[in-house]
Amino acid sequence: MTPNTASTSSRLGCVIHLVLFRVLPVVLIVAIAWTGWQVIAAQSDQTDAQSSVDARHADYASTATALSVPVDGVSRDDGYQLVQFATNTPDAAEVAPTATPELASQAQTTPTPYEGTIEVDLPDFYVPPGAEEGQIISGTAVPTQVPLIQRDYPLVNILLLGGDDSLYQDGSIRTDVMMVVSLNLETRTVSLLNLPRDLFVYVPTPTMARLNTVYGIGEAFGWTDGGFGLLAQTIFYNLGIRVHYYARVNFDGFVDIVDTLGGVDMAVDCAYQDYALIDTEIPEGAYLADEEAGLWTLPVGYYRMSGREALWYVRTRNSSRDEFDRARRQQQLIRAILSEALDSGTIQQLPTLWDQVTQVVDTNLTLDVMLRLLPIAFELDPAKIVSYSMVRTYHTTPWQPPEGPYAGQAVQLPNYQPIHDLLYDFYQPPTSTRLSLSQSSIAVYNGSTQPDLDLVAVQSLREQGFNAVAYGPVESTDYVDSVVIDQIGDEKDSLSTDIAHELNITSENILMQLDTNREADYRVIIGSNYNSCTANVLPVE
Repeated sequence: MTPNTASTSSRLGCVIHLVLFRVLPVVLIVAIAWTGWQVIAAQSDQTDAQSSVDARHADYASTATALSVPVDGVSRDDGYQLVQFATNTPDAAEVAPTATPELASQAQTTPTPYEGTIEVDLPDFYVPPGAEEGQIISGTAVPTQVPLIQRDYPLVNILLLGGDDSLYQDGSIRTDVMMVVSLNLETRTVSLLNLPRDLFVYVPTPTMARLNTVYGIGEAFGWTDGGFGLLAQTIFYNLGIRVHYYARVNFDGFVDIVDTLGGVDMAVDCAYQDYALIDTEIPEGAYLADEEAGLWTLPVGYYRMSGREALWYVRTRNSSRDEFDRARRQQQLIRAILSEALDSGTIQQLPTLWDQVTQVVDTNLTLDVMLRLLPIAFELDPAKIVSYSMVRTYHTTPWQPPEGPYAGQAVQLPNYQPIHDLLYDFYQPPTSTRLSLSQSSIAVYNGSTQPDLDLVAVQSLREQGFNAVAYGPVESTDYVDSVVIDQIGDEKDSLSTDIAHELNITSENILMQLDTNREADYRVIIGSNYNSCTANVLPVE
């Protein structure tokens, strides 16, 4: 059934955005570029900005001391091994840390690049020494360095950091958004991994700390390569992967990016309820559930959000105390920013903006590296983007340190084997099964009276690699149950079960209706009982 004429026009823009969703890994480029635009427009005073950063670092030094982290008298390079990698050489996966500094490139040979492989020279890296055996910090045994994750392909890992320091006045630097974007230079595919902010890890200062504080500790120490240098070594020690580059933007930067774009489209798949948050705005479309208490509810739906509204959405915790759910929403915001920015053609202007960008964005990426990686973005499709995240109580164990500066705080201890298996998969390109998802087209319709449920469903499908497009409401809006209609009639290779599973549709509502004049291989009609929320979120009254 085709959508009515009025709905088709209003959906056209949304379809375009969803098609552009395929090039997620260049979110780093887009975020940096749009921040650069803001700098040009505002003509900010760089001298004052640097003074502010210096003052913030000084403030954080006192915070680090209060956390019993030895700021003074630290020998930062003793016992560290300098590792240098030639172009496309698998990095420290084959290099064991030793007490004697030795160039890793002396012990390795550069493999012959695969045909079509992008070549990128990776920066030097210092491997941290092992922790003292039997050492106890904060009431827990200091873990030994984990084995390095096997690498079968040449990769470039970029760490995207989002800081919340602009929201507080305590001088601290916390990176509550930590996402690794891994680009496979041979297969030209991309993997995404969110790192929990409360992961309790060994930091080679040495101490034990929450992962989101490590960047600030490194800045306070004046660590080699700054906060990123210490964070990269900490990730290397505890997770067995190396991050090569980073780009860091605080929450104000994200707000500026969104507002410069004129807002972003966000598909909200779980209803959230919360109060007004610091320096944010309640998203338009939310309603006041408890006027006396000032409690707002944002229902499931599709929203156009400003920067402050989007910040409320990604930071809300009242309905969901699970930081893993917050990481999911933060990743969603980054995708929405990218979708909007690509439509404007900003990436093509990156070379002319680069000088202004690097004055305000904390990054070790160079323009040359960016330009070498751009081909991956331009030829990417959704099936070649795979998202990974840790699951609470499986990949991590909730814990409260009995002593030390984190005594009584809720942290997450990493569980070695599940994380190792996750990261091994993270380093692999998409499976042939996932790649096949993009070969079939899916038309999604809204068969309920609740607006935009088709757009919410499409987001879930496209994040899993399906080639899905929202077509708006059907003529009848009295569907109760959602249905999947297989119009190609090939039971052997049918994706109908996979589609139904992703959308929480029962097998009884999978229909076979061969249609040689079909507009898509599969039709999905969303009913009023559609449950889009699969996250750990409390039901909203």
